[in-house]
Amino acid sequence: MSTVATTAPAFDAAAFKTTTRAQWQAAAEAWHRWGPFLGRWLGEATETMFDLARIGPGSRVLDVAAGAGEQSIGAARRAGPGGRVMATDIAPALLERAAADARAAGLSNLETRELDGEALDALPAAGFDAVISRVGLIYFPDQQRALAGMRHVLRPGGRVSAVVYSTPERNAFFSIPVKIIRERARLPAPLPGQPGPFSLGGEGVLEAAFSRAGLREIEVRRVPSPVRLASAAECVRFERESFGALHQMMVGLDEDERARTWEAIEEALRAFEGPEGFVGPCEMLVGAGTV
Repeated sequence: MSTVATTAPAFDAAAFKTTTRAQWQAAAEAWHRWGPFLGRWLGEATETMFDLARIGPGSRVLDVAAGAGEQSIGAARRAGPGGRVMATDIAPALLERAAADARAAGLSNLETRELDGEALDALPAAGFDAVISRVGLIYFPDQQRALAGMRHVLRPGGRVSAVVYSTPERNAFFSIPVKIIRERARLPAPLPGQPGPFSLGGEGVLEAAFSRAGLREIEVRRVPSPVRLASAAECVRFERESFGALHQMMVGLDEDERARTWEAIEEALRAFEGPEGFVGPCEMLVGAGTV
């Protein structure tokens, strides 16, 4: 009797980016609408990122995978009128909202540019004092290429700072949906180095990535970031409207099975409902290094 070995399909980085861009284009309105919640949820991690990037009056800041720009605007306020922030993303629909919010806030020191986070060499060398990326680096197929681009745009002594999720065990609000979808869609475990929410969260992984990229003075801080919402149903609504990674995992499911999967996720997340509403476990890592 002979057996035929089967292997998981090779990861297609180009297709992943194409799908990611399309999903963020479609989700731009919802992600922008959730902006005030994102600011509350990730506020401490964001301020820690600014601190570790040493952003202050006059800073020139590049925000990579900026999304709808809630944190870009925070950086622009820190940099003040003597500084500037360039917010970049692959989805122009997100950047349109960032630009509109900056105008509404009376900020003239924020500009936007559609740009792949792995193509930062399109920007002039040494043009920035700091590069930040909030929950973006984890989704780059080639994280080292992205980090090399960040080094390229920084002046000597400039700082890179990124916010990423830590481990699945410390982020049940997200890892439980991922686990349920993976089981129902019969998806293989992610390959080492494959982009995903927890790709930089393991012990020492973020430090090692920064070190491999040639950064020095590396520091990583843990920031508890519980997801506080009215109910598990509200958390599912947030994830359903805003988390493109979950939708990418469900592409092989039909509409009915997707609906049943979201119902199963909500049921599982009810374990985190209590007197204060829904409090989903979440821990962010904020890493930084110097060029």
